[in-house]
Amino acid sequence: MEPKHPEFVPDPTDSRERMEELQREIAEQAIFVDDLEFDPRSVSLRADESLFGGDIDRGSEAGEVGKADESGRSSEPDAEDRPLVAGVDQAFLDDRAVSAIVCMRGDEVVERAHAVTPLSFPYVPGLLSFREGGPILAAFAELERAPDLVLFDGSGRIHFREAGLATHMGLALDVPAIGVAKSLLCGIAAEDLDDREECANIAIEANDEVSAPSGTVIGYAVQTKQFAGSRYVNPVYTSPGHRLSAETATDLVLALCAGYKLPEPTRRADAYADEVKGQVE
Repeated sequence: MEPKHPEFVPDPTDSRERMEELQREIAEQAIFVDDLEFDPRSVSLRADESLFGGDIDRGSEAGEVGKADESGRSSEPDAEDRPLVAGVDQAFLDDRAVSAIVCMRGDEVVERAHAVTPLSFPYVPGLLSFREGGPILAAFAELERAPDLVLFDGSGRIHFREAGLATHMGLALDVPAIGVAKSLLCGIAAEDLDDREECANIAIEANDEVSAPSGTVIGYAVQTKQFAGSRYVNPVYTSPGHRLSAETATDLVLALCAGYKLPEPTRRADAYADEVKGQVE
């Protein structure tokens, strides 16, 4: 899978001024509303469950999924018709990046791909895509299938210039993309995040650190897992990368969780990156 917009491929040799300028251009071109070629309600890990079930309801028509039609047959999609969802993660070895992609249809892994590439740019908050973007695109070049949806270990619109790793890669590849970060880069939670029950989600709003108008919902803090009692699990921070709204991105992440903090595609990509790293050390 090659970039559809090579003009947005990150160049780690650019000046910082040019990098930030490119990110502003990316934010202008990125689509932060749903623009999908599949029904998001068809995304789940099991063929017998529907997206946005239980307490996850934002006023969509999700309740119609899985109902029987007039002939009495279920309207749930067949497993082979479900979207192909990719998770992307990386491991690091000295001055090299191990970029791993795991593609899933439901709970089945249908393809894995990886690339081991040199790192030529240091870690700088807000400029992660210029360090990791090239290695990630090298792994995408090894994929035989084009995913319908990609989850990245990093931010999307939750970014100073609304152009985090998921937005940058999503636009370059022109694929619906979601950022799933373990920490909050910028913005402010609309409510207290402590002691939230599993599946709770709190809006993350733009503040004066973010280029979006103050109060714009740029993502959500999502309690993908929680323990009863004194043990506490921190939320993940979901945000739209490209061709998704913040709300749908959050619902999709919850639909792709299977009892762990991370959604299953990125959790498996994380394990695959460590597997490859162990083979090349």
